[in-house]
Amino acid sequence: MLTYLSIIVTAIFVNNIVFAQFLGICPFLGVSKKLSSAVGMGGAVTFVMALATTVTWLLQEYILVPLGLTFMQTIVFILVIAALVQMVEIVLKKIAPALYTALGVFLPLITTNCAVLGVAILVTQKGFDLGESVVYAVATAIGFTLALTMFAGIREQLAMTEVPRPMRGVPIALICAGLLAMAFMGFAGITIG
Repeated sequence: MLTYLSIIVTAIFVNNIVFAQFLGICPFLGVSKKLSSAVGMGGAVTFVMALATTVTWLLQEYILVPLGLTFMQTIVFILVIAALVQMVEIVLKKIAPALYTALGVFLPLITTNCAVLGVAILVTQKGFDLGESVVYAVATAIGFTLALTMFAGIREQLAMTEVPRPMRGVPIALICAGLLAMAFMGFAGITIG
């Protein structure tokens, strides 16, 4: 149980996928203009990341390693993630049209989110078993959602704040993102100097 708790705390705070590992930056900057969009994207990423990690772990352990095809890992994982996102999109469109409409914009973005591929590869590198892999994937997705929602909240506040003209938009957003990354690095105990 302590191992799972350690994985959860580390994935969310210490090695946050966005602020410490710098993966998933494109959706972090692109989808974080509104809090509602950030929460929707975070939920979709959580579902896909957990499912993709489970499937890729099983493929790695029961097909790629036994057949000596580990050199195909990245391409196989990319294909699996793309297929899973497409499958989720089709199923949601048929079973839950309202949810599909709400997440429709976010689902194609998940295919290109390097954080999903990064987690699938990291669990194999860390030697996690299936349970640890799924816990790591969900915790990492929660950390991604936390980063996204915090940044979206800040950007919504910045939109209502008087910011000097040259700093409006992207410049102030990047400064805030950098400050958030530095704050999260404090969880890791990183010292400067």
